[in-house]
Amino acid sequence: MADYTVNAPQRPRGNRAQSWEYRLYFSVIFLLALVTGLITWSWRLVTTGRLPALGPVGRALKDAHVIAPIIFRS
Repeated sequence: MADYTVNAPQRPRGNRAQSWEYRLYFSVIFLLALVTGLITWSWRLVTTGRLPALGPVGRALKDAHVIAPIIFRS
């Protein structure tokens, strides 16, 4: 009888398990980062008169993609 646990195909390291808990953490972090990003983006627009390279939604997505896995792993 073969032991399939030894040579079982493994999930690539880049793919995350998309559970409901991860999506919950991601959405909460995204909403908080979006609010903060909108405030920061509008403040920079008023004070410097220039738009940042990354908009508030892009920045919030980037922050959520970085922070959520760290919290999920802990």
